[in-house]
Amino acid sequence: MSDTGLRSVVESRRVNATLGWVLVVALVGVSGAQFGGGDLEWAGFGAAVAVIAVVPALARRDPSAMLPWEVLFIAALPFLGRTLVVGETVGGMTFSGRVLTYVAVAAVALIIAVELDVFTAVRMNQTFALVFVVVTTMAAAGIWAVVRWLSDVLLETAFLYDGRSEAVIEEMLMWDFVAATVAGVFGGVLFEYYFRRRAHLERRLPETERISDREARDREETAP
Repeated sequence: MSDTGLRSVVESRRVNATLGWVLVVALVGVSGAQFGGGDLEWAGFGAAVAVIAVVPALARRDPSAMLPWEVLFIAALPFLGRTLVVGETVGGMTFSGRVLTYVAVAAVALIIAVELDVFTAVRMNQTFALVFVVVTTMAAAGIWAVVRWLSDVLLETAFLYDGRSEAVIEEMLMWDFVAATVAGVFGGVLFEYYFRRRAHLERRLPETERISDREARDREETAP
């Protein structure tokens, strides 16, 4: 495919960085609105996603060292969707609740995987990349469950202990982990077959980053 037209625009480093920062600002704004509305759980989660998203730019002190805008769009989508479709259901399941939770958790794993693959010397083969995203999604779901439990115990919130029996809460958490695993598989496939093979991420990096990436590949090729 030619490098002219819309494709060359969306793969431009400047456009990518601009769209990335716009999405980060939107994510922070939505998190602030949720905090103001008393939805502390999603407000804190959104703020954490925003912090993770800007790690490359802060670490390299270069605002153009941003994640692909598509990754940030996927990460921001659950929070925007939760704001826009509160109360909607899909097959009897609250769309603004558990469905978006699975997508948000998988998006965190996808961000971490892309950051490692793009901004570090870490290189993953196809199988490891898929497994890494799945395991990271499960770990993120577990961490979020622990955070909610600690909040209920220490701050007397009602994220988990909301009047239901312990058996019901435990069953709900197990189904959450199952759903997070399924979402992780989808995220792993997306990471491998789009972001690593079709998104041309090397075109969106600062020049020094592209040089470092070439050097890493050269070392890998020349290693015994």
